[in-house]
Amino acid sequence: MSTPTLFGEASARLPLFDDLPDGAVDRLAAGGLGRGLLTAGLRARLRKAGLADMGALALATPADLMAVRKVGPVRVGAIRAHVLSELARLVPGAREEHDQGATDRRRLDRLHTLPTGRLPLIPAVVARFDPAGATWADLALMHRAQAAGVLGISMADLDGIVAALARALLPDRRLIQPTGPLRDDEAGREAVARRERDAMQRERDREWDEAAPVDRSGRVR
Repeated sequence: MSTPTLFGEASARLPLFDDLPDGAVDRLAAGGLGRGLLTAGLRARLRKAGLADMGALALATPADLMAVRKVGPVRVGAIRAHVLSELARLVPGAREEHDQGATDRRRLDRLHTLPTGRLPLIPAVVARFDPAGATWADLALMHRAQAAGVLGISMADLDGIVAALARALLPDRRLIQPTGPLRDDEAGREAVARRERDAMQRERDREWDEAAPVDRSGRVR
């Protein structure tokens, strides 16, 4: 496996998808974890990690996913493709707008236009980086050893650059918070809706588990 660039390291701290249209995450969430890719065991591990539906997967970072047992880079790519297929079914043009290449290009475009002072790096790093020359995108596309040689900085300083790149590219996910507690009738409706969603999820899981492949010992894979 090739060594990731600084941009690749930063991207591992960013959601699989960003710039999604309004309502897309909720529509993904309504489909649970989907069909066709995830085995019963992997679905259980994802839920245990708090990733209970495709909406949560879309907002998860590769680092979040790889913290789940038996999920590595290859499976992260498969999970992304799985969510993208469902997103393309729900949102016209989503496959072209949100495949990995398009997402990377949007993020790099942001770095091309980002002023040097916008990244909260230590002064020594900023002083060595020429704002009139290469852009942050150019720096981000370097590998660690190359960047360390060009800038003459330590691995710890490079860690700071990666963290700053990730912060600069993190999408704004501010949520509208309720101004007060739910009224009794609202809370009751929400409880009923939650029970209905849970029941639907259990039924989907039962259907998917019945359809899941089994090995020769009869265990679900």
